Amino acid sequence: MAISSAVSASAVARVVGIKTEYKNMNLGGITFLPQRLAIVGQGATAVDYSTDKLQVTSALEAAQTYGFGSPIHLACLQLLPVNGDGVSVPVTVYPLEDGNSAVAAAGDIEPTGTPTEAAEYYVEISGIKSQKFVIPVGQAVADTCTQIAAAINAVLEMPVVATAGATDVDVEAKWAGISGNDLTITVVGSTTAGTTFGVTQPVGGLVNPSVDDALTQMGDVWESMVLNLLNVSDTDALDAYSDFGEGRWGALTKKPLMVFSGSNEADRATACTLPDSRSSDRVNVQLIAPGSPDLPLVVAAGELVKIINTANDNPPRDYGSQRAKYIDPGTDAQQWDYAKRDAAVKAGASTSIVRDGQVTLQDTVTFYHPQGDVLPAYRYVCDIVKLQNVIFNLNLIFDNPEWDGAPLIPDDQPTVNPSAKKPKTARAAVAAMIDGLAENAIISDPEYSKAHTQAVINAQNPKRLDIMVPVKLSGNANIISIDLNFGFYFDEQPLV
Repeated sequence: MAISSAVSASAVARVVGIKTEYKNMNLGGITFLPQRLAIVGQGATAVDYSTDKLQVTSALEAAQTYGFGSPIHLACLQLLPVNGDGVSVPVTVYPLEDGNSAVAAAGDIEPTGTPTEAAEYYVEISGIKSQKFVIPVGQAVADTCTQIAAAINAVLEMPVVATAGATDVDVEAKWAGISGNDLTITVVGSTTAGTTFGVTQPVGGLVNPSVDDALTQMGDVWESMVLNLLNVSDTDALDAYSDFGEGRWGALTKKPLMVFSGSNEADRATACTLPDSRSSDRVNVQLIAPGSPDLPLVVAAGELVKIINTANDNPPRDYGSQRAKYIDPGTDAQQWDYAKRDAAVKAGASTSIVRDGQVTLQDTVTFYHPQGDVLPAYRYVCDIVKLQNVIFNLNLIFDNPEWDGAPLIPDDQPTVNPSAKKPKTARAAVAAMIDGLAENAIISDPEYSKAHTQAVINAQNPKRLDIMVPVKLSGNANIISIDLNFGFYFDEQPLV
């Protein structure tokens, strides 16, 4: 058989033919899985938008498409900020419409009293500040209400719409559903100028949308991480994500993913209740910033920036000490000490601390923690990222035209056919991959993996090659235990 097929073997007239095609020459090396981020969440109720998935490249594009101050826009402000300090991977939005008969969360601000001196104020709603406004001496309450509403509505990214009345300001979430109940309102300013503010926090949000149609659109695209913009307590959504994610682990799909939801719950026990109840769930992840005034979906987006960038650039590295610097931290008193963080991880909840005034990631874990399993295989997000990379590189080797339909012959059979494959050909390709994975610290003990890799032609089907590849994932320096022994120095006295 000729080694070139650029010119047909039956040709006799003189000619020079050059066939150009790509061949993978990176034998012994590996390719990191290109991470991709999917956002599943709502736009603003007042905006008409398509529910077809859409790749976005900026927060402004997200706002113009799905509405300023919508969950999608608020997440993209963290993921794709204008200063470029965001994710370095493709971001695709899988939009949700408000659920059928859904209700938006609503609250109000009620100014009372007669201003005795001019003072400056602003309204902060879930970490987003309104424009400042000044209440002059003697101003009527109705005029103050007008000022408050105008100051809130002047900020495009505000997650609410404010409407002034004669005695109060109605505040309503820009989307309908339970997640709007996480909004918080604070009026900041003088407490001695004669005006006081009564605040009713947003409540009454009802009926989240289903995520099923959004997940159906994912198809064969490997969206490696998903950001859920619904409240983490929506177990219907978590069930849908878990079922979908389990399917992505399937041998024929081979595209596992994780879904990240946010929490700002300050009480450790409360924050762990839901993860602890889903101990077999290796798909869902709760990211947290205890006591943060930011919306939970914003917390998740801000922390996920650091997680997915690290997973993309250095897959085996864990995410400890990564700083989500655009997330507002809770107070020092609301942060969890080591005992609480240790208990949280054992219950399937991720943790963070505040370091130098910035939310700093600690342990990032899935809900997975089966009872009695002291070392759950699917606990750490970074371990699943390592597995994603092993699967991705195995797929690169075998799911391509070079292997698809190639003649398959025994190891000891001579051949002149350059396209023929043998079991030892597969073992050699896997061994090269194993060396590459080990060199990049994704796995450990490569010699064990190579020695125990098997490849055989199936005894019942000559058109089937069976391969078994064992790998040992590398660990991470999450715990460093040091014993420091000390004593005192005594000067030796001369003998008399």
